[in-house]
Amino acid sequence: MSQVVLETNLPFPRRQGKVRDVYDLGDSLLVVSSDRISAFDWVMPNGIPDKGKLLTKLSLFWFANLGVEHHLLSSDVPDVVKPYDKDGALEGRCMVVRKAKVVPFECVVRGYIEGSGWKDYQETGRICGIELPKGLMQCSQLPSPIFTPATKAEEGHDENVSFAEMAQSVGEDLANELREKTLAVYTQGTKLAAERGIIIADTKLEWGWFDNRIILIDEVLTPDSSRFWPADTWTPGRSQASFDKQFVREFLMSTTWDRNSPPPVLPDSIVTQTRARYVEAYERITGCSFAD
Repeated sequence: MSQVVLETNLPFPRRQGKVRDVYDLGDSLLVVSSDRISAFDWVMPNGIPDKGKLLTKLSLFWFANLGVEHHLLSSDVPDVVKPYDKDGALEGRCMVVRKAKVVPFECVVRGYIEGSGWKDYQETGRICGIELPKGLMQCSQLPSPIFTPATKAEEGHDENVSFAEMAQSVGEDLANELREKTLAVYTQGTKLAAERGIIIADTKLEWGWFDNRIILIDEVLTPDSSRFWPADTWTPGRSQASFDKQFVREFLMSTTWDRNSPPPVLPDSIVTQTRARYVEAYERITGCSFAD
């Protein structure tokens, strides 16, 4: 099971990301979600079976329920691509999307304090220059969600920046619009997820210019772009159980891997448990069986 990783090689101009392959179809883009999984800026040598389908199906759910303009045109395999997909491998894991000019910042929103935000807070009492109350614990809920942008890195790790730095780069009006839209998506998403027993601790969104307006692009509120915690076991002061790839990160941190050399193969047990977490996140949030 642990060796299954869908790869695609279609005869169209391609840009390969850590997880997704993006093909230029001329008037639109085809985004294909593979089963690859990354952690600590490395793509693991083996993937998580069905991960690409899970990410795609969950993004489709959010695009349909958030009420925000987005890039999705269709989730069907395009006619021009079907002759190259004889075994149906693309079914359920592709999106045809509008071409948008990507805003060069990750739009991150945090409702709880964990990860790089927790590290920054311990060192400075701030996250991305935002002063926070004293005495917060790891995974504490913040008084209100905060917008903490990051630069988009082609390689390596994104770097947290202040809102002022972002505004200086893209302009005050656009920065304010991105903050407002990002917080609105997070607020709506966390409300729905809470009704299903899931805390969305933080997430990162991407936006792009299309027809002189800003639209939501890429994936949205998935276990790859967000921290999902079970609400019934959340306890500040420690790491949380999760439905996201934190499980893989914690396994890697328990090994002797130095993060500067190629990562180890994920054991079958880690692959199986990671897949189960992604499936549970999807099924809880959507109310649908993954097999449906």
